[in-house]
Amino acid sequence: MKAKSLQDLSAIRKHMADKREAEAAVEAQRREEERLAEAQRHLFARAVGPVKALNAAARVTHKPRAIAPRARQQELDDQAALIESMSDEFDISTLLDVDDQLSFRRPGIGTDVTRKLRRGDWTLQGQIDLHGLRSDEARAALGQFIRDARRVGWRCVRVVHGKGLGSPGKMPVLKTKVQRWLVQKEEVLAFVQARPADGGAGALVVLLGPGQ
Repeated sequence: MKAKSLQDLSAIRKHMADKREAEAAVEAQRREEERLAEAQRHLFARAVGPVKALNAAARVTHKPRAIAPRARQQELDDQAALIESMSDEFDISTLLDVDDQLSFRRPGIGTDVTRKLRRGDWTLQGQIDLHGLRSDEARAALGQFIRDARRVGWRCVRVVHGKGLGSPGKMPVLKTKVQRWLVQKEEVLAFVQARPADGGAGALVVLLGPGQ
């Protein structure tokens, strides 16, 4: 770039000075970024301070805890036996007490038991909600719940099966199946329809025998 006059020379000098100033600013910014990056890399070391390697002789090696093998086949056999023990074809019509709500008493259990269940004389200790489950899922879940309840010593539980309003034809399919399954379980001594406050026609209050 040639200067044709003093004015041009002055403009050239100013342009060069501006260029050098811009380059210096870029260089200063680059150095600052490098400084910050270096500080970040050493941040942890500065925070922790001087460190010393552990004495290898003082180290303790923990052996992994052995996991007890699961008897998977036994679990499958138990599940199959559970399903077979609660048939959907079992006829309970002659076993239910025909009253205004229907109830069940195992032979040898007096009517006072179902009367007390209806009054709420026994405290509900646990419950299972079978809403939204398919028939096979509900059957397996109910069987497992009864086993668990017996294991912890629960005597009075609630089984929520719903009123069947969402079923085809609004027929309480699951309700009937739950009654059929419960009758087939020897652990079940009696059951009645729950009081309105406890679920009414959508639930059963079940009395279980003492756990073993």
